[in-house]
Amino acid sequence: MRLNNLNINIKKKKIRPGRGIGSGKGKTGGRGHKGQKSRSGVAIKSFEGGQMPLYRRLPKRGFKSRKNKFSTAINLSLIQNLINAKKISENEQITLALLQKKKIINKKYNKLKILGTGEINKKINIQINKISSNAKSKIEKQGGQITLIDKTSS
Repeated sequence: MRLNNLNINIKKKKIRPGRGIGSGKGKTGGRGHKGQKSRSGVAIKSFEGGQMPLYRRLPKRGFKSRKNKFSTAINLSLIQNLINAKKISENEQITLALLQKKKIINKKYNKLKILGTGEINKKINIQINKISSNAKSKIEKQGGQITLIDKTSS
C-alpha cells in the first residue's frame, strides 16, 4: 500500500448555513435566537450594550482652522538653497507665483509666509503676504526689500 493508493477524501464539506436542520447549521444558521443581531444586514457599530461608548466618553480636542487651508510657509534657509542651486536668481523678485511656476510650492496655495529659520546672505527682493519678525530683520540686515501684499481670501 502506498500514499497515492489511499482512498481518503481530505477535503471537508463546506457548511451552508440555513439549509435545514439536517445540515448541521440549520434553523437559526448559527446566529442564536431573536434580536437585532440575528437579522441580516445589521451592524451595531461601537455599541457597548448601553454603556456610554468610548468615542463619547473621551473629551473633544483640537481645532483645524479653515483660514490656513490655502496658505503655506517657507524658511529663509530654503530661499538661500534655491539661490545657491541657481533655481531662482537673487536679483529677481521672489513671489508666490514665481515659486509656483518653478514648482517649489504647490499651486493650491494662495498665501505665502516667510519664516526666519536659517541664514540669508544675499540681497533679495521679496513680495509676500506675511513674514515673521526674525525673517524680516535678517532680510533687512542684508539690504533686501520686503513688499507685503494683502490678499483677503480664505
